[in-house]
Amino acid sequence: MVNFEVTGRDGPSRQRFYGERFNWTIDANNPMGYGMVDTGSSPAGGIGGTDGTSGWATFHVEVGDPQSTLDRARRLGGKVQMPVSEVPGGPTMAQFTDPEGNVIGLIKAADG
Repeated sequence: MVNFEVTGRDGPSRQRFYGERFNWTIDANNPMGYGMVDTGSSPAGGIGGTDGTSGWATFHVEVGDPQSTLDRARRLGGKVQMPVSEVPGGPTMAQFTDPEGNVIGLIKAADG
């Protein structure tokens, strides 16, 4: 696992809940108010709000080839949630859902 993400309709409330519950430092000082979590160890994650939709919890896995990982997930009964995408100034990412509908994120390995 590389990191995690937790969202909800009220991002600041989620940030307070998890920050206080686990004694995490959460920095949401950015234009989106997205809380970057410092757990004191790795992996770390983020906590944010949604556009009014239900929240979710996702873990991200580092892989060498996100497209081949999506293809294999599809063959095993998963569905592509987000195609391989370049995040401006960030990593290459993708997401799929497992057969039960849980979202799993993929992050391209730095050397992959």
